[in-house]
Amino acid sequence: MKKFITLIIALGLVIPTMAQQTPGSKQTEAITIEGATAHLGNGEVIESSLIMFEDGKITFVGDSKLKIARKGKVIDATGKHVYPGFIAPAKTLGLVEIDAVRASNDEDEIGDFIPHVRSLIAYNAESKVVESMRPNGVLISQIAPTGGRISGTSSIVQFDAWNWEDAAIKVDDGVHLNWPATFKEGRWWAGEEPGYQPNKDYAKQVDEVVTFFKNAAAYGKSTPKEVNPAYAAMQGVFDGSQKLYVHADDEKQIIDAINTLKSNGAKEVVLIGGYHAYKIPEFLKSNNIPVLVQYTHNLPVFDDDDYDLPYKLPKLLVDAGLLVGIQNSDAENFQTRNLPFYAGQAAQQGLDKEVAVQLLTGNTAKILGIDDLYGTLENGKSATLFISEGDALEMAGNQLTHVFIDGRTVSLETHQTELWKRYMGKYEGK
Repeated sequence: MKKFITLIIALGLVIPTMAQQTPGSKQTEAITIEGATAHLGNGEVIESSLIMFEDGKITFVGDSKLKIARKGKVIDATGKHVYPGFIAPAKTLGLVEIDAVRASNDEDEIGDFIPHVRSLIAYNAESKVVESMRPNGVLISQIAPTGGRISGTSSIVQFDAWNWEDAAIKVDDGVHLNWPATFKEGRWWAGEEPGYQPNKDYAKQVDEVVTFFKNAAAYGKSTPKEVNPAYAAMQGVFDGSQKLYVHADDEKQIIDAINTLKSNGAKEVVLIGGYHAYKIPEFLKSNNIPVLVQYTHNLPVFDDDDYDLPYKLPKLLVDAGLLVGIQNSDAENFQTRNLPFYAGQAAQQGLDKEVAVQLLTGNTAKILGIDDLYGTLENGKSATLFISEGDALEMAGNQLTHVFIDGRTVSLETHQTELWKRYMGKYEGK
């Protein structure tokens, strides 16, 4: 009995240090933000703004000079900046806590064609990694599985929740397909030739995708005696209720993927990656394909690429007239907090700063299909926004003072800030 009591006491000491910050309470008082430079997420900016929200919804956005009665709690944000919550698409946030601990890794399931695997039910709303996104303004994410040919089905969540049910913004928004690679890099440790070599199995792998799509389409048109979970999970792709997110980078991959998928019944296709998308903008526009382009803090893939291609890629696609958002699905989850600075890098390459903001807000919301409530600061939309001391696309300026998700006041404390305060106290005390 004594050992049992000792164990309970020990757990009581440990659990508080492991717990996530308590989610914010439902908004009960109107809030007014006055004087901030408002970046609306649609390309527009208001230098001295007035923003009000009640019951989790924005009720007014305009100029602070307007003679309108302020409501509820007034936050003087003069000299500061306000933005819609930044959105991180195609991430495994909340699916992986510690890469080296298999029990905490749910990003990849067994099987090559598994659209019926739903990422949402594995999402850990109490993840310390998820919590650490908020101080940089990343408040929403599309949680997507990885691995295999068809990885599974993603969902979109906000980062202030008790569990996955509370977190969900859009459930099962789309299916993720990794298009076969046209080239493979030689593995010198396996005795293969170094450098890129043609993928000898490319045609076979494409045929496997086509066969799966044809079988899934035929299944949807029949009345099967037994449910096939994989085929059943594809029906939203055919009727347009779900998007098909295809991960592809080189020119042939992209063209083959879009032509093949469109001809086999996929209604709405989104390109993720798109490293060579700038070479075929007219093809993408004619097929109405938005691009969630790879992150800018990267090196060129091929020797004959421009040295600054990753930096300027978002601008090349925007200038070509494509609907573009930024993602970093290939990077480690903790790197997602750098999402604002990828857009900042694109702005340094000549992209208009407000257009760069759109790559994280309005554009991404539109691509993911949540722009009815999120992505821009507009009347009637969710009060999911934050106040920053300076330019949130720059590291020195990205210093948040207030965060709101659906109108709730959200804590900026994380495991990292707790450690920072702890050790600053140690050294300041000397």
